[in-house]
Amino acid sequence: MGIIVWCVLFAIVIFFAFVATRMAAQNKEDGLHDTGLAIIEFGRAFPNEAIRQLQATENGQAVFVRLHDNKAGFMRNMSRHFSCHVIEPGRVRVVGSETGRGLVIDFLDAPHHNGDFEFASAKEASEVSLWLLGNYIAEPDKDLLPGNISAANKQ
Repeated sequence: MGIIVWCVLFAIVIFFAFVATRMAAQNKEDGLHDTGLAIIEFGRAFPNEAIRQLQATENGQAVFVRLHDNKAGFMRNMSRHFSCHVIEPGRVRVVGSETGRGLVIDFLDAPHHNGDFEFASAKEASEVSLWLLGNYIAEPDKDLLPGNISAANKQ
């Protein structure tokens, strides 16, 4: 009788181990669709940056981050870890993709992240492009020189 109980307990443990590994594999395939995970991982990499908004790509392999001071960040699933970086002003080139729902992005400081990023809608892609555009110009370049007043600023 005792051997039967041990066999049943062993079978239950094996079953739970199988279910747990399948669930872990499913979570691994999901990528960064879980924004909570993206917040935790980006916060771990950059603890002094406050996150305002996140936008994941359609496949969940990358997340674009809008930070508190209108900087932008980027996070990519690298299969065994997550790569995070804050995009420095003026260090990114962005072009719309042919589908209209994506962006072709060149990171000048991290060329291994260059690529075509597709979003669920054109609205999401335009939102991210605005974040990157706001981050594109360095702060000192945003201030107009007193002698260079444009027609829009004249009264």
